Amino acid sequence: MAETSHPLDKIKALTELRSLVAAARAAGKRVALANGCFDLLHVGHVRYLQAARALADTLIVAINDDSSVRLLKGEARPLQDQLDRAEILASLACVDFVVVFDTPTVAPVLEELQPDFHAKGTDYSEETVPERQTVASYGGRTVIVGDRKSHSSRDLIARITCNARPR
Repeated sequence: MAETSHPLDKIKALTELRSLVAAARAAGKRVALANGCFDLLHVGHVRYLQAARALADTLIVAINDDSSVRLLKGEARPLQDQLDRAEILASLACVDFVVVFDTPTVAPVLEELQPDFHAKGTDYSEETVPERQTVASYGGRTVIVGDRKSHSSRDLIARITCNARPR
């Protein structure tokens, strides 16, 4: 796929990604999709995304919109809005495109784009990925990538909050 000049150019609507994925496939390229909230980017996220990118020629990262992050993580989240999170992810060299989704799971994005690989982090097993049947239904593969789950935004937020308190 062609390189873009600015991280914001990597943030795409699902309809636009559909044609970009079709063009990649026509050129014999493989596509991977990784997803998550990515509320406070940490080294675990970076390792997960780099490992997802290693699976394919193109990496699409689908991020939860603000309302779904609140439902998943609580009213105090997200710390950063969806456009800021998307821009931060788009600035990573391993990420080709970013899309924001507003559904409870990423299944509709997977159904629409049908990536060759759906990459999930090591807090899952292939059997526990909620969208594994969706991916299998179109012939894709669910793959667990990244380092062991020893980093979390929740723990990082707790450390920051603890250190910010007056003594």
